Amino acid sequence: MKKGKIECNPDNCFLTKNCLKEWLPSVLQHKKTFKVKKGETIFKEGDQVTGVFFVNAGNVKIHKRWDADKELIVRFAKEGSILGHRGLGDVAVYPVSATALENGIVCYIDMEFFEATLKVNSDFTYKLLRFFAEELRESEKKMRNLAHMPVKGRVAEALITLKNQFGLTNSGFLNIDLSRQDLASFAGATYETVFRVINELVHDKLVALSGKSISIANYDNLLKLTVQGA
Repeated sequence: MKKGKIECNPDNCFLTKNCLKEWLPSVLQHKKTFKVKKGETIFKEGDQVTGVFFVNAGNVKIHKRWDADKELIVRFAKEGSILGHRGLGDVAVYPVSATALENGIVCYIDMEFFEATLKVNSDFTYKLLRFFAEELRESEKKMRNLAHMPVKGRVAEALITLKNQFGLTNSGFLNIDLSRQDLASFAGATYETVFRVINELVHDKLVALSGKSISIANYDNLLKLTVQGA
């Protein structure tokens, strides 16, 4: 990551939006801001925890090793999101990795200052607790889907989740630049299987393609795949 004189937008930060305004000078004094390039690792699974990151610009994938040559994308983070919080606790290693999906900006604060922030800023701590609860709910849902939902339903669920999180472009396509391999890792399937399923969804007129971009052509019927597990 490249450190330097980088301006970041405090309105795009989970920390600065939720901490006391009296605490902001301390945040500005302690935070470090980095430019990240597409494909660059922000932190790696198994690395020792040193601090917490906040996405100021760009999109990031959070992923775990699945086996020797596969990964499972746990979630995606966009501007305003927190990264590295899973490193909190007695086992001081990151249980996941974070990789930039595009060029962006991340801010970093060390763990000592982050823990001080939690003690001083009750509203920030409350918002973080709610975020943890929602993330746990989504993780449990994802594990249940991996165990019980057919792959077509998981791909449909992944596409709907991406639409809800990132929205659509002016042309109606999912507003995130995502490779088919990353989509497969998010759905918990192989690249070949997702390629086949996407073609089936196109044939059924549930989604449409333009190069690498995907649009949802029939939201209601795509949603039915996640409910029925068809």
